Amino acid sequence: MKEYKNEKEFLNDYNSDLFEKLSMTTDILIISVSSKKQNNYRKTSKKMMSILLVKRKDYPFKNMWCLPGGFLDVSSETLDDCARRVLKNETNLSNVYLEQLYTFSDINRDPRMRIVSTSYIALVDKNKLGDNISSNASWFDVVKITEKDNLIEIVLNNSEEVITFSIKKTLKEKTTDRYKFSIESNDKLAFDHPIVILAGIERLKNKVNYTDIVFNMMGEYFTLGELQQVYEVILNKKLLDPAFRRIIADKVSKTDKIKTGGGHRPSYLYRYKK
Repeated sequence: MKEYKNEKEFLNDYNSDLFEKLSMTTDILIISVSSKKQNNYRKTSKKMMSILLVKRKDYPFKNMWCLPGGFLDVSSETLDDCARRVLKNETNLSNVYLEQLYTFSDINRDPRMRIVSTSYIALVDKNKLGDNISSNASWFDVVKITEKDNLIEIVLNNSEEVITFSIKKTLKEKTTDRYKFSIESNDKLAFDHPIVILAGIERLKNKVNYTDIVFNMMGEYFTLGELQQVYEVILNKKLLDPAFRRIIADKVSKTDKIKTGGGHRPSYLYRYKK
């Protein structure tokens, strides 16, 4: 390794082509757990987890779906700044929950060059967005997540298309229960975004158990039934009513407001106890 006489000499080399270069991007997993519209007003509105995908217009992976993302402006942005810019451009939202997820750095994850991506999770209510999303973007419902023999299959769909991919889990470190994830099958998602999607869903699922993150997806007022549905969608399992009420007893406060209409029995509204 070369020895330098002073900092100026070092910086002259540093600003030359002596060091390898790479690019940084941010990818945003925008998640909504929202009510699915029902044709029959007497039926309870079903909650669905949805993610926002963008159809690529250019190569590589032209016409394939991907997560919203963008290159970091190295002269003026932090990673958080870049993520907020991408979110604003895709949804016209700025004041939503945004959390850094993971940095993905596999050598061949992008065919153009060495690109490292830091992913983020954003939580929104898609019903409040209306048409404020990019023209080449679409919401996909997460209709199935199954795991068998360490193979995870996820199925997404919108009104016109179904996306199915599978990811293999391989035990990496037994003492800490850490796994390596590899794409087993995928023909419609660009880059390594199947793994990013799985990582984000798992992060959200884990945080529901020990944080109040779920309330970033709720309005100011909600029924206990609506709140329970959101928990069940994220955890991908049915919860017993008494057990659920014990879980959230210290998190919510009952108001004097009542939800009526829709062909259902009136229900008291609750709010998050901050």
